[in-house]
Amino acid sequence: MVEHVEHVDHARHLPSNTTLDLSKLSEKERWRIEHQRLHEKHRGHESMHVEMVLILIATLVVAQILLVQWKQRHFKSYQKATLLGMWLIPVGISIKFNWLRFILIWTVFSSITGFMTFKATRKPIAGTTPRWVYKWFLLVYKLSYGAGILGYMVIMFALLGLNLLLLIKPSTAMDFGLLVMFYGLYFGVVARDFAEVCADSMAAHIGYYTTTGLPGKRLDPNICAVCGNKILVMDNEEGVIENSYRLSCNHIFHEFCIRGWCIVGKRQTCPYCKEKVDLKRMFPSPWDRPHVLYGNFLDWIRYLVAWQPVIILAVQGINWSLGLE
Repeated sequence: MVEHVEHVDHARHLPSNTTLDLSKLSEKERWRIEHQRLHEKHRGHESMHVEMVLILIATLVVAQILLVQWKQRHFKSYQKATLLGMWLIPVGISIKFNWLRFILIWTVFSSITGFMTFKATRKPIAGTTPRWVYKWFLLVYKLSYGAGILGYMVIMFALLGLNLLLLIKPSTAMDFGLLVMFYGLYFGVVARDFAEVCADSMAAHIGYYTTTGLPGKRLDPNICAVCGNKILVMDNEEGVIENSYRLSCNHIFHEFCIRGWCIVGKRQTCPYCKEKVDLKRMFPSPWDRPHVLYGNFLDWIRYLVAWQPVIILAVQGINWSLGLE
């Protein structure tokens, strides 16, 4: 026991150029040695590190200003660029590091979502297409919500030490919680962005919605402007038999359609007249309100997933061009 302690204590004071078999040491001692070597490597570079921090802060500020201006002036191009970045950057990183599980899930998600997007953006649009599209994205949204809650609970249990009751290592529980929460947040954000694109396209093709102004097509009282089907169905008539919902502007929609338009499609206005929708009145149940808050949270996560990798690459490029390590 004394020899082991002396060996570990000696390992703490080894210089960075000393060859040492780290595999024979504990994980804690390996971390200490690597941390010490990192400090020795960067000793005397304090001024350079200050410059790098200032470059990072300046880049973040400038990038934020540019992104806000881009979003305000050219929303569609900003939306498409953000969606493309969120969709491709993570899978590119996964291919580089050979993360097969994420690649497999991403492939399945992209295949189904791509098919739904294809159906939503084609003319003429079938009467059943909007409901199938909203059902798919609503399913992904609910799975995302569940995965996010599960991951968060696992992380909290690990922090409180409750994982030990199940004989699970803290590192294993933490890794599982972070992984599940990442999957939930990532696919939740991407699905909502695809749903927003599909919602705009479907509503425009049906004819009761335009991005600006009032549409030229008149909305009959018994027609749902989201899917274009009849709301009140009589004998031998085609339509969708479902509960209806009347907005404060007096326009009536299928309950599923208007919920899909607002929550999944990220719209808080009437699809026909664009009057603002009161979500608190629309979703009075306390079980529905967390979904609204979760949707807003996903919108905030988008910036971290889509633009943070680009900003980091820009910072690294600036540091490289200035000769900073």
